[in-house]
Amino acid sequence: MTIDDLLLRFHSDMVSVERLSENSAATYEECAKLFLNWLQNEEIKLASVTPQILLSYLVWRRTEQKCDELTIAKDISGIRSLGSYLVRQKLWQENHAMLLDRPKASRSLPKVLSIEQVDALLGSIDMTNPLGVRDRALFELIYSCGLRISEAATLQVSNLHLKERLLIVRGKGDKERMVPFGDAAKQRLVQYLDEVRPSLVGNKIVGEVFVNYRGEPMSRKGIWKNFKSLEVKAGLHAKVHTLRHSFATHLLAGGMDLRSVQELLGHSDLATTTIYTHVGDKQLREGHKEYFPGHNDGGQK
Repeated sequence: MTIDDLLLRFHSDMVSVERLSENSAATYEECAKLFLNWLQNEEIKLASVTPQILLSYLVWRRTEQKCDELTIAKDISGIRSLGSYLVRQKLWQENHAMLLDRPKASRSLPKVLSIEQVDALLGSIDMTNPLGVRDRALFELIYSCGLRISEAATLQVSNLHLKERLLIVRGKGDKERMVPFGDAAKQRLVQYLDEVRPSLVGNKIVGEVFVNYRGEPMSRKGIWKNFKSLEVKAGLHAKVHTLRHSFATHLLAGGMDLRSVQELLGHSDLATTTIYTHVGDKQLREGHKEYFPGHNDGGQK
């Protein structure tokens, strides 16, 4: 059956069986057409569609086609309707699209940077300046771990395990989680900790990893101001939190399961399900290494 044949039958079913208006049927048919064409381009069989594939499609719509939350909500409604039809026709065993949560119209979807934009942002940092070395390590780590700005500001040296490439983060609700980071983040951290931080801190005892030019812990406002200057240099419009959203989105697009991403983020706001399953630290490290595309080559671009 061709895509055109399937869409014709789907449209007829919506009007005659589901009793949808002609306008609604046409809208859902267009959503289904976009989805089916994407499956064809990705060489994915309709019968092989999983919830993860549906998520990957929505990530593609959001990041590559720059669709807003209303369009994504419409896409999900259209795919849900298509899924119901496919189940009745015994082409799907279950309607996986019913697992998707439509974004609320009152809340916009998070802005996401592409991998190339992240590279441009980090590449705009002046590494000849000691504070630039610090900022590269800081923002590299935020992206590699999906950290909140407050988590980066309060990160303790005692919770940074370079050999294992793991850090312990204290997030919202004073809840701790363990997060792996990539080779590039380790490289930048080692350079900062060995070459820059000692001269900034001097004889003071400071528990925080990231310090300002006076050797004092960096504040959230200080991190934000430094990021704003990078934003201008790179010609991008983003926030520090955009790196966290980009981290999560790149993992999902790379194929990591949603529950593991939720664990890495400490309750992700990109979640489409409330189911929470604990994932072991070893599995998280392996998943991060396998699915996270950003800077896994040790920074050698």
